[in-house]
Amino acid sequence: MTRFGHGAVSAILLGATLVATSACTKVRDRQGYLMDQTLVASVQPGVDNRDSVAATLGRPSFVGQFDQRDWYYVSRETRGYGFNKPSPSEQTVLHVRFDEAGNVAAVQRSGLEQVASIDPSTDKTPTLGRDRGFFEELFGNIGQVGQVGTAGRTTDNPQ
Repeated sequence: MTRFGHGAVSAILLGATLVATSACTKVRDRQGYLMDQTLVASVQPGVDNRDSVAATLGRPSFVGQFDQRDWYYVSRETRGYGFNKPSPSEQTVLHVRFDEAGNVAAVQRSGLEQVASIDPSTDKTPTLGRDRGFFEELFGNIGQVGQVGTAGRTTDNPQ
């Protein structure tokens, strides 16, 4: 402790502690449409049309791919710690359906029950066939070349 005083060592330890615990910070994020519940509740089937919905709620998050009569407003809140993958803590999908004339036919809400949790990064891909080890793959064909019944020849038709 001759080169550094107690204050310098304390400052270094405090700095190291702050860096080490920064990954434990809770991170909240909001994505998509910011829903105003009063405005959402004011959209009524049989009363509103495309223009009034666009004026009240704004442009939708996306429009139905196969049918332009479906408008979707998507809002999601996620939570996570530091560098971990965030998980959805709250989600609202507002589906506004229009009839042929462009009037609101239905308004539906859904939430987290529509969220599917998938993990596409597994370490093995399932395949059909034999499960062969490394050495069997490497040395498995030794002695197989030129045998009867291989390379298009069968025992019923020896040529």
